[in-house]
Amino acid sequence: MTALLEVEGLTTEFPGARGALPIVDGNDLRVDRGEVLALVGESGCGKSMTALSLMRLVPKPGRIVAGRVRLEGRDLLELPVTEMRRVRGRRIAMIFQEPMTSLNPVVPVGDQIIEAIRLHESTSRREARERCRELFVEVGIPAPEERLDAYPHQLSGGLKQRVMIAMALSTRPDLLIADEPTTALDVTIQAQIIRLLRDIQRDRGMSILLITHDLGIVNELSDRVAVMYAGRIVETGSRKQIFREPVHPYTRGLLRSNPTLAQPGERLPEIAGVVPSPEEWGKGCRFATRCADHFDLCDQEVPELREIAGDRRAACHAIDGGPAGGGRS
Repeated sequence: MTALLEVEGLTTEFPGARGALPIVDGNDLRVDRGEVLALVGESGCGKSMTALSLMRLVPKPGRIVAGRVRLEGRDLLELPVTEMRRVRGRRIAMIFQEPMTSLNPVVPVGDQIIEAIRLHESTSRREARERCRELFVEVGIPAPEERLDAYPHQLSGGLKQRVMIAMALSTRPDLLIADEPTTALDVTIQAQIIRLLRDIQRDRGMSILLITHDLGIVNELSDRVAVMYAGRIVETGSRKQIFREPVHPYTRGLLRSNPTLAQPGERLPEIAGVVPSPEEWGKGCRFATRCADHFDLCDQEVPELREIAGDRRAACHAIDGGPAGGGRS
């Protein structure tokens, strides 16, 4: 497949008590045309900050300090601010994590989408309103003509999320970034949103970067998976490879502890410990303190993400059985 988005060495830092902390730390990613790539990991591992970095929306005092983000070969990190604004929405759109707080509470939802359309296209307000109505139909919002004039507080959480999806689709982007698109929704509405995203992706042939900690959603929607831990991507592969033959100890732990993938009545094993904060990252593997398979080298050196076979990559010293002569810690 042809790459739409290629990310190399992306690093985003925030100031800390002991100096700059790389919240996103030298990561590589690729999203092909027409595919769904899932970026997976526990809360606090840097997934959302990766998405904001791709959009150049990192909140201050954070800043992108290294890397390349190429959209069809064009480095977005090199673009002037005014040109990057045209890319956002038009070429890359984002569904933010909290629809309840992402919509302007004092402006009708239809007007918010109409404004987005007219910002990127030369069209009349009447034409933009008709497009907005059509989008509401596409994303399954009932009574679309009435909902155009509704305020966010008049809509349920599921309808707000559908409005956010309609807004993201309004300028026909090539890439949709969906950041935890089912957060705070009940199970029934979650299933509806997942089905909607799958249908839209299929019908439009659009690429999606899906950011989530829910492996059930990943299994439902994704073509490929990138697993992230403590600011670094530790494993990538096709959905089948990741779910059937996980290589990295963290990926294996995630799959074992996921209730949507377990047998009824089965007791779920947990990953011991918690994700370390950036201030606690040592000079070695950041998963070492939680890993039953770590070697002495794991405490001394960060493993690089390297090719295992074909498009399969992982960052783990234990893949080859550990260093020669090195015992387990």
